[in-house]
Formats: sequence, C-alpha cells, structure tokens
Amino acid sequence: MKPTLLILAAGMGSRYGGLKQTDPVGPHGEAIIDYSIYDAIRAGFGKVVFVIRESFAGNFKASFEEKLKGKIQTAYVYQELDNIPEGLNFNPERKKPWGTGHAVLVAKDHIQGPFAVINADDFYGAEAYRKVADFLSGAARESFPHYAMVGYRLDQTLSENGYVSRGVCTQDEHGHLVDVVEHTNIERKGEDIIATLEDHTKKLPGDTVVSMNFWGFLPSYFHFLEKSFAQFIRANNEDLNAEFYIPYVVNELIQHKQAHIQVLQSSEKWFGVTYQEDKASTVENINKLIASGRYPENLWG
Repeated sequence: MKPTLLILAAGMGSRYGGLKQTDPVGPHGEAIIDYSIYDAIRAGFGKVVFVIRESFAGNFKASFEEKLKGKIQTAYVYQELDNIPEGLNFNPERKKPWGTGHAVLVAKDHIQGPFAVINADDFYGAEAYRKVADFLSGAARESFPHYAMVGYRLDQTLSENGYVSRGVCTQDEHGHLVDVVEHTNIERKGEDIIATLEDHTKKLPGDTVVSMNFWGFLPSYFHFLEKSFAQFIRANNEDLNAEFYIPYVVNELIQHKQAHIQVLQSSEKWFGVTYQEDKASTVENINKLIASGRYPENLWG
C-alpha cells in the first residue's frame, strides 16, 4: 500500500499575520505545500490528507483540489475543539486548539496504511520524503511497532526573523530516539543559539538533532494516540492552554518500550515561513532550487 501524506494545515498563522498555508512562494503561485506534495508523489505517496479549519475550507480546497486532480488522491478533515473521541468532555472555556497530536488524531478515519506527518509551512527537501517512504515500506512488515522521525541539524533550521519552536532530540547508538523535548523559544543571538526555558536559558550546539515535525507512522499509532489524548484531556481540564503535541505520545511509547522510533537524518537545509519576513528568503530559496533543476518552474504545469 502506498503511504499517505498527512499535512497539518489548521494553524491560523498568528506570528505570520495571515493564512501562510496558501501564501504563494513559487513563480506560478505555488505554496510550500505544493512542493511538499510534489516531493511526496515522486517518493511514492499515493494520498494526501489535509487537516484544516472549517472556517477556511472553501478557499483552501480551491487552492489545491483542481491542480492535484489525477495526480494524487485527496481528503480533508477539520481540526475543531469539539472534534474529539466520543465520551470525552472538555472545559467549555477552552478556546486554544488542542495541538499537533490532536491534529493527527482527527485524520484517523481517512488513513488505513502507513503515513507521514508534516507541517504545512515547512520545506523539508525531497530527501526526507524518500527516506520516510523507504522506511515505512519496511516497517509495515515488522511485528513490533517501528516508527520514524526525520532529524535535522538545529543550525539548519533557524529563522533570521525571530524565535522558533523545535523538538530537541536525544538518540541511542542504534539511531533510535530516546526522547524529544519541545523547546518553544529558540533563536540565534550573535554566534550562539539560545533556548529560553521557563526559568533559565541554555546554549545549544549547532549540530543538535531536532525534530521539525516530520514523522513516519503506521495505523497502530492511532491506538496509542487516542488512549493518550483521553488521559491528557482528563488531566488538563483546568489548563486552558495545555497542548497535546506529537512528541507527548512518542515519549510515552519510548518510556514504556511500546515502539522504536528510528531517527532518519536529513542533510537538507530547512526553510519555512514562521514570520512574514521569512517569505523573501523562502522565495529566493525556491528560485535557487528551480535554477539548479530540482524543480520545474511551473510545478503542476
């Protein structure tokens, strides 16, 4: 079975100042998502599932449905606060979205085989899709759950225009993930890379392996995800800002020895559009890749 690409595109772009998921960065109006899907198709993916908000569904579908017709199967699901498993209740004062773990969970009924998860606003590079596709083809034959995470060098993933969130990773001698700790405020200050935590700051080496939220999973992951999300809601009912991140479940699986998470190293340089000021450099990077022959000028033409 060909793997599915699950794209997390429900964010409202508060730091960007608009709907960055569809903002054009290519010469013919292509968004970063277009390049992600193009790379996924070349790597052998057969379906793409978009996790979006119902409030912008019409415009979003208009941006992608027609040009992807006949190229890859598509589906759309909505990440809304009340889209939670039956029997669960949450604080009615809650306004903040549940987070990336919940975004994956809402796609459960649209995915039957191996799948990869990515952010809508991150450019990962073709190498990452090939590595994940190759991994998933082997992992599907394993009896014990084997999942994957694409790891990048921290110094290849920073924005020049402000802080970023990254999952700082530790791995063992076999290349298995030991843990991933979400750092929500990392930025370059002079020659140093500094993470600001709740009560202190710390300097991070440039070659630190970080997660950019590119994961490879099998359908068995949904069982763990649903169980963990139910526990999360019950434990955080009074915390209106608590978020259920993908690493939350991954770390649980590692600690309880319920799955191996293989770290797939990427040599690609990440770029994306966290801030509006990032757009100019993203456009420049896309044009360089087109000039080098890695992408056609008109992606879907």
